Formats: sequence, structure tokens, C-alpha cells
Amino acid sequence: MPVLKSGNLAAVPYSLRHAGVSLWIKSGVDPAEVAAHAGHSIAVLYRFYAKILKGGQQHSNSLIARALDAGGNPEAPPS
Repeated sequence: MPVLKSGNLAAVPYSLRHAGVSLWIKSGVDPAEVAAHAGHSIAVLYRFYAKILKGGQQHSNSLIARALDAGGNPEAPPS
């Protein structure tokens, strides 16, 4: 376990918060919900977490395809 210097103590809660928000995003939680839970605006969320938000195109496309296959009802099981 790394030894923390007194100047780094403020970084620890921020790092934990950043890790939590990053986990929510990568878990597929709607970015608007993530922003609300984190106390951010959508603009702030996209500015600081843009790298994490990118790269989900394949997952997004599969969700869209599944919704289209279900007649616009994303809750319906795939056919």
C-alpha cells in the first residue's frame, strides 16, 4: 500500500470519486444519470470523462439494433 504524504490526502477522495464515476459510465449507466449522481452537469461530465465515454460505439450499436429488432421496445427480449 502506498504511503500518502499530507499533500496527497486531498487527491485520495477525488481519485475514489473519479473511479466511481468512471465505473458507472463503463457499466452502461445513462450519462445523464451519472451526471446527476455525481452532481455534475452533462457538459462537465462530457468534458472530464470524454475518454471513458468514447469507445462504446459497438455496445451502443448493439443496443440500437436490439431495440429495432424488438419493434422499438428495448425491454423486449431479442427475437
